[in-house]
Amino acid sequence: MAEPIVPPGFGPPLGMYSHGMVVRAGDLVIVAGQVGLGADGRVPGDDVISQTKQALENVRAVVEAAGCTMRDVVRLQTFLTRAEDIPGFMKARQELFPTYFPDKVYPPNTLLVVDRLVRPELRVEVEAMAVRHRRPTTKKPTRRARRRR
Repeated sequence: MAEPIVPPGFGPPLGMYSHGMVVRAGDLVIVAGQVGLGADGRVPGDDVISQTKQALENVRAVVEAAGCTMRDVVRLQTFLTRAEDIPGFMKARQELFPTYFPDKVYPPNTLLVVDRLVRPELRVEVEAMAVRHRRPTTKKPTRRARRRR
């Protein structure tokens, strides 16, 4: 399980994220930038809220395909194409994050405003990193060869 880092003297984060996170060893799962395209290749709407929800659901699908849950996500990086979309992006997160992170331990997130994404109608892209925790393996006992004298 990841542990949030709260440096002495720091105030709370500006949103639903942690300043940092310590993660126990495991397999690193890297999720490529996910945009607001459904499985059918369609954009669910031209608004940032619907595209953010779809992008986050796409992240969730990749994370789960790796054998993780969203609670295993230890870093997000978000790209928006319009600064005025920040409130809509935050609204979408407020709606989804309680289901993804019920303990309210949110992964660190960097939010960048960029000129555009790969397709002009896309308004948000979300990258993620997760840790797939290693499960203890049960090794079969090996027989040691007896020494003969």
